[in-house]
Amino acid sequence: MWRRKFIAGLAGTVAFPLAIRAQTPNRIYRLGHLAHSSDFEAFTRQIMLPELARLGFVEGRNLVFDARVGEPDALPGLMRELLSARPDAIVAIGPATALAGAAARNVPIVVLGSELVELGLAASYAQPRGNVTGVVVLGRELDAKRLSLLLEAVPDRRRVAALILQTGIGVVDVALRKSAAELGVELLVFAVATPDDYPAAFEAMRAQGAQALIIAAAPQLHRDGRQLAGLALEARLPTVCEWANMAHAGCLIGYGANFTAVRKRMADQIAQIFRGVAPGDIPIERPTAFEFALNLRIAKTLDLILPSAVLTRADEVIE
Repeated sequence: MWRRKFIAGLAGTVAFPLAIRAQTPNRIYRLGHLAHSSDFEAFTRQIMLPELARLGFVEGRNLVFDARVGEPDALPGLMRELLSARPDAIVAIGPATALAGAAARNVPIVVLGSELVELGLAASYAQPRGNVTGVVVLGRELDAKRLSLLLEAVPDRRRVAALILQTGIGVVDVALRKSAAELGVELLVFAVATPDDYPAAFEAMRAQGAQALIIAAAPQLHRDGRQLAGLALEARLPTVCEWANMAHAGCLIGYGANFTAVRKRMADQIAQIFRGVAPGDIPIERPTAFEFALNLRIAKTLDLILPSAVLTRADEVIE
């Protein structure tokens, strides 16, 4: 619902010309950044800005980094603020990706998101053709893998809860139920709209006898990962989460694309745009490297003995 509201709210946004000039001496490049969490801005500063510097675009020398962070309802106004500064490109993360096509058809936007073709932001991954490129998060495909990993770690658990966003009912719910049926487990789906809904969702999981939990791929759920992992631990639910770093936040398992590799690829796409390549000619990339982290402290707290085959496959074991 909020995607449609965002797009309608941006209908009057002014468009600016694409950056079509190659990198030239003394030119200052301006990079906008829009996300729903300060953590995502921090990741950009820690990973993407150093990579851009390696590629010749150094903040404080020939690069201005202009970031905005806000809740979903605030993102359209923040996007307009970024556009008013006439950026050469904008990075849009998570919920901000839905704004990319409506914001300004002529401003290059590099996104980290999902369903880019389904949202109409690109003609195809290989040839986007519009003003949007980036890296696609394989949410549905990797959620199936996460569910499989969770069941390998706790093979005796047959009633699995799935925490999803209300906006994912039509797609994520169906995909996870299909995966659960193939794996022979009962899936109990709990949808939430805001953090205020989390406690009631976990109470309902307890009431319905959930034995394990998958937190579905969603930027908001990643942002709130530490809170959700704490609630899962209180409910004594072994939990699998979207990114490997979420195991450090308290999930039993974190599995997802290599976050550093993804952000470096986005930096390379931005550098290409700054050098004059049209975003529609830069393929949207899929992750090729993945990380699997296990938190043994959580396993011990939950009195779990993890199979040795699962332990040996993990890229990182947190003790």
